[in-house]
Amino acid sequence: MGRYTGPTDRLSRREGVNLMLKGARSLNGKSERRIGTPPGMHSWRRGRVSDYGIRLREKQKVKRYYGIRDRQFMNLFRESERMTGATGVNLLGLLERRLDNAVYKLGFAPSRPAARQAVAHGHISVNGRKCDVASRRIAVGDTISVKSSERSQKLIRTQLEELGEPRLQNWLKLDMSKLEGEIIALPTRDDIMLPVEEQLIVEFCSR
Repeated sequence: MGRYTGPTDRLSRREGVNLMLKGARSLNGKSERRIGTPPGMHSWRRGRVSDYGIRLREKQKVKRYYGIRDRQFMNLFRESERMTGATGVNLLGLLERRLDNAVYKLGFAPSRPAARQAVAHGHISVNGRKCDVASRRIAVGDTISVKSSERSQKLIRTQLEELGEPRLQNWLKLDMSKLEGEIIALPTRDDIMLPVEEQLIVEFCSR
């Protein structure tokens, strides 16, 4: 199955949490008001959620938040199992280190889907070289910059002007004049803005 291209508000309503799929627009209007209401005509008929359903929803919440597919998710899960430390925290750390997520958190794009598009369209460079792979894993010391073309520079500067001064997390540093960000540390569990119980995801994927 390909990537979901339907109404994004529906995904947030299904997971019961704002997945920020529309950027700043996700915080305004009916999108925010309807988060607590599941999609569908007969949502009020939903019965008690099973233990399996609870764990599935946690997994789907994270998968939709970062905009990845099931196979990508399971590959990352298996990798996180082989790492030292808590599997769930390792998994979230790997997801947070995706290039599209870093581009979004630097303020170069209004949402993760927009960040993926900016990367795919060649507007972003990593360590001075063009990179159009949104899933690329960043490391400490990497620099993420905007392509020097007038079109790319104008696109990102317009976004930053609309956003205002971005609230950077501790693992990121941004030079507004050069439109260049730097990874100065690895993201921690506290940097994951999504309310999620990662242990439930581990239990779901380990079954």
